[in-house]
Amino acid sequence: MVQTVDFFPPIVDDPFLFGQIAAANALSDIYAMGAKPAVAMNLLCVPSCLEESVIRDILAGGHDKAFEACCAIGGGHTIQDNEPKYGLCVTGFVHPQRVLTNGGARPGDVLVLTKPLGSGVITTAAKADLAEAPALNTAYEQMAALNKSACELAAGLEVHGCTDVTGFGLLGHSLEMAQASGATLEITASALPLLPQARELAEMGIIPGGAYRNMDYVTPYLQGDLAQWETGARRSVLDLMCDPQTSGGLLFALPEKAARELLSRLETVTPWARLIGRVLPKEDKPLALVR
Repeated sequence: MVQTVDFFPPIVDDPFLFGQIAAANALSDIYAMGAKPAVAMNLLCVPSCLEESVIRDILAGGHDKAFEACCAIGGGHTIQDNEPKYGLCVTGFVHPQRVLTNGGARPGDVLVLTKPLGSGVITTAAKADLAEAPALNTAYEQMAALNKSACELAAGLEVHGCTDVTGFGLLGHSLEMAQASGATLEITASALPLLPQARELAEMGIIPGGAYRNMDYVTPYLQGDLAQWETGARRSVLDLMCDPQTSGGLLFALPEKAARELLSRLETVTPWARLIGRVLPKEDKPLALVR
């Protein structure tokens, strides 16, 4: 049995979409362990001024994603708060010999990321009406998408390690995997899948505050001279690697042959999936970046 809990305030105006995204985000940890969600409990904070129709829409959005995940919602708990917040406490199950953790990556493995980066940048830009509608819609679609298919399509392959990429950004979660695995993870910047308009907005300096906190945290663990990443387009890619993701994709560590098979399986389900790096024997620093 595996369990997780996650909830947060709205990042979109539409209450049904907010419920979908929050539920997909909470369910993601279960999929990152190779498990199937079974039952969940709602966690809901609401201001007294919030209309009942809005509350119903939030819960309906969460139920929609739980239903898609074949996960029953068995009630929950609601409290009054000054700001709406919603999420799930989820219980799932996986065979003990098939549990995936972020500590299993091995030297020689490659890294596959299943969703594009940039949701933090896009939603930050949306607050200032700087995100174009197609980019915003794609970001919403990706945030509301379950990692169910990626988890199921990886079943039977030689997956050594897995984590979902959420609030700590790609580099933060890669750092956790590297440290837990006793290895160094090398990320290829040019291979990263990015949401439409994400790089353009990052080059304009539209960066969420969480990205700077993530950067401050991972910088001591990065190999080499960061000065080469501090100017122009390269800086924007570095920012996107630290961009806090909402309901981001799964990061798999697995042998290259298995990775090619996984990418083939994912092509029709999540065409954003990319091979973005490799696992090296442990070096002085746990993270390495290449262009």
